[in-house]
Amino acid sequence: MRIVIAPDSFKGCLNAMNVALAMQKGVQRVYPEGKIDLIPMADGGEGTVEAVLSAVNGRKVEVEVKDPLGRSISANYGILENGKTAIIEMAAASGLPLLLPEERNPLITSTQGTGELIRDALDHGVEKILLGIGGSATNDGGAGLAAALGVKLLDDQGKELAPGGAALGNLRKIDTSGIDPRLAKVQIEVACDVQNPLCGPEGASAVYGPQKGANLEDIKILDAALLNFGEQLSELCGTNLLQLPGGGAAGGLGAGLVGFLGAKLRPGSQMILDVANAEEKIREADLVLTGEGKTDFQTAYGKVPVGVAALAQKYHVPVIVISGTVEGLPDLLWEHGVSSCFSVAEGPASLEEAFSKGEEQLEREVWRILTVWKLGTQASAKNIN
Repeated sequence: MRIVIAPDSFKGCLNAMNVALAMQKGVQRVYPEGKIDLIPMADGGEGTVEAVLSAVNGRKVEVEVKDPLGRSISANYGILENGKTAIIEMAAASGLPLLLPEERNPLITSTQGTGELIRDALDHGVEKILLGIGGSATNDGGAGLAAALGVKLLDDQGKELAPGGAALGNLRKIDTSGIDPRLAKVQIEVACDVQNPLCGPEGASAVYGPQKGANLEDIKILDAALLNFGEQLSELCGTNLLQLPGGGAAGGLGAGLVGFLGAKLRPGSQMILDVANAEEKIREADLVLTGEGKTDFQTAYGKVPVGVAALAQKYHVPVIVISGTVEGLPDLLWEHGVSSCFSVAEGPASLEEAFSKGEEQLEREVWRILTVWKLGTQASAKNIN
């Protein structure tokens, strides 16, 4: 029996590796001789570096960068074992958790620190950068990131813009003559799990601005500023960034990365699956286990369990989703290859209540589910014989 275990983190409770290890213990109680492959997953947000380095060999690099408000902090990213690929989380340098609630202000927060992480990765000689952009505190379209890499964003007086999203309303010229030349030889892939455009009612400012501290007036300012920015960067790069699906991700960073760096946006779970060589492992598996903190209707729109199940579906491998809590049973999950879905919570409960006993509870649930699974497969084999 070969089983692949590829869960996301149970946010606020367990990281992806701890979820995978707890599931593994449950599996081993039922299949002590089974072959188990662990692939801790992430979607590009917090925990992406940890998940990738848990799935493949690599090391962490620590570097001093600027936080969203320009203060010096220590942040880290990963370099994979080949030394040629870096895995970076923007949340490490430009993330919302770095700010106190009263400090959140997307009018002035900047992605400069994320650009500094990229620059340090270039100093280490990488040829490929995998960038997760979840959990941002910013709404500057990647202007701060670009500035850290040598781009100049100028107003009508030829002066460089102040940091933050609001200043983009004064943008009159983008000067890329000083951009780091090493970027031309580096492939950049971005884990992006949203389809929001740069501007408008479904854009970066309107949808994600409030959680970053923006009020209604701020949203109007930020949206107009991103529109100005997007029009000018689109003209410069030759791509209509205003219509780019995912351009509004991370406060417009999705559009900025495509426009400034020629980056490729792709679903985060797919990126992690590729790095971990998951397709080969899943192709040979008899069963796949995945899960997340909360499975609901949003899961069908690019979350980890669906990404894992879609890959398993190619090889007709059954997939069981075991999550902290489950709300409803969306038909879309079955269409994406999910065989069955279970909750660790016993009855209606919050994720915290579901995990009041931590990993032991998850281990026990996996044991229960696979005990029934084993009986079912044995009965099927007997009937066939």
